[in-house]
Amino acid sequence: MSARQTILIVDDEPQIQRFLGHALTAAGYDTMLAASGQEALSRIAAHEPDLLILDLGLPDMNGKEVIERLRLRSALPVIVLSAHDQEMEKIMALDLGADDFVAKPFGIGELLARLRVSLRSRRNPARTDQIRQAGLQIDLGAHQVSRDGELLRLTPKEFDLLVALASNAGRVMTHRKLLDQVWGPAHVDDVPYLRVFIGQLRQKLELDPARPALILTEPGVGYRWAEPEGAAQ
Repeated sequence: MSARQTILIVDDEPQIQRFLGHALTAAGYDTMLAASGQEALSRIAAHEPDLLILDLGLPDMNGKEVIERLRLRSALPVIVLSAHDQEMEKIMALDLGADDFVAKPFGIGELLARLRVSLRSRRNPARTDQIRQAGLQIDLGAHQVSRDGELLRLTPKEFDLLVALASNAGRVMTHRKLLDQVWGPAHVDDVPYLRVFIGQLRQKLELDPARPALILTEPGVGYRWAEPEGAAQ
């Protein structure tokens, strides 16, 4: 039987700490608590948890600063909790290295699903040579994509964008992160350009481009490649 994974909950609201602590314990995780950014960083250094759930509004420092300091020495998965009116804060946190976000108020089912994705990504960091999903086969080495054995024609940039998304299945990719990864730092503000390429990919990959099931939109933030069915088990 595998050891229970430990989740560090960083939030200065006692009711949020209690709610998350009870819910995560019931779901089979061990938990630790921190009410400030400095306490969180100290607990991470001393106990090495498996994942961090981080509120952005902390009494001693912004959650973004916690992520920035953490990323200097650790790849610990981070899920940000943010209010609906914190869109820019949320985007900046993701660009600094947070793995995902959940907007307040949130359902525990959604949080647990995002948590499982982030933990899986940590356990399996190496990118496979082939990605298969919903009838698609993406061959990274050959730079080819096929559906049910039929080759699909993608431009080099379309393929690079597809790989950036599909290699991070279930995780949100901000506009800036995708633009930087595929087109370079000079193009991080070219969001309309990115939307054009996302539209082209959907036309080529989705069974119903008007109702995409693979390339999902995170409004105002970026895009997410759908988690494969059964992966959350």
